[in-house]
Amino acid sequence: MAGSLLQLFPKESRTFWERLCGREESLQEIRLRANRPIFVLSDQGEQMLGPDGRYTKEESRAVVAGEKEIGDILQHVCHYSLYAFEDELRQGFVTVAGGHRVGIAGQVVLEGEKIRTIKHISCLNIRVAHQIKGVAAPVLPQLYLEGKILNTLIISPPGCGKTTLLRDLVRQVSDGNSYGRGLSVGIVDERSEIAGCFQGMPQNDVGKRTDVLDGCPKEQGMMILLRAMSPSVIAVDEIGSKKDIEAIHMASRCGCNILATIHGEGIEDVSGREGMGKLMEEGLFERILILTKKQGKFTIQVQEGGKKLG
Repeated sequence: MAGSLLQLFPKESRTFWERLCGREESLQEIRLRANRPIFVLSDQGEQMLGPDGRYTKEESRAVVAGEKEIGDILQHVCHYSLYAFEDELRQGFVTVAGGHRVGIAGQVVLEGEKIRTIKHISCLNIRVAHQIKGVAAPVLPQLYLEGKILNTLIISPPGCGKTTLLRDLVRQVSDGNSYGRGLSVGIVDERSEIAGCFQGMPQNDVGKRTDVLDGCPKEQGMMILLRAMSPSVIAVDEIGSKKDIEAIHMASRCGCNILATIHGEGIEDVSGREGMGKLMEEGLFERILILTKKQGKFTIQVQEGGKKLG
């Protein structure tokens, strides 16, 4: 995956982007908005990009993204055939080689109440993919009982690494680890964020016993996996709808274990939502991981039935 970021840009502009892409491991987002400064979010926070590819805090020195440049980058990542990527574009993003995602914004074209496409694209958000292997290792001992992986819910506000944690948890459950043998895992990757598939192939290491349904709605995907792939574990990111919850119930009744994430500030926040309250009361999730970020430090708290374990 290293070095894949530079390939997102057309060859004629790579000289400008080369210095920035050389810091790929520290990058999180590159935001281009037509006729406005280019912003970069990295480990050093948010900064603008100067003409020499270095960061700058002075707007007068910042490089302004042109409409043509934005169009050229989008054409390049879509292999110069926007039509071929129409299904992804209507969802607002394109996943590319290396697992990176290019989010788009512009004029939405409706067909009835459904989005047909997005045109006159004026904003790009390049989200840089990072896989951190081993991040789930500290919590693994508490997620197994007598060699069996437990139903686990990860609760996290945005930006605290829930998808990164889920991805590594899937990998270790799939490959097997010190606490349990390797299991068949099915991922329903609705937004292509867990496996980061490009043309159907996972760009992230999600384990050797893992099957991925990419770009599929969670409630439909869980049912497809149950019928077609017979997984021991199903993993889904950002649950919350009534249909998601019904599908999780069905999968659990069929003997599947569940690994899932949800946006939230804690158990009380999540339990107050329609459908989730009942799910929490029933105790379907045997382990709950609560992610937080305070003063730049990430923390993971593991709970069982509301009781703090560590």
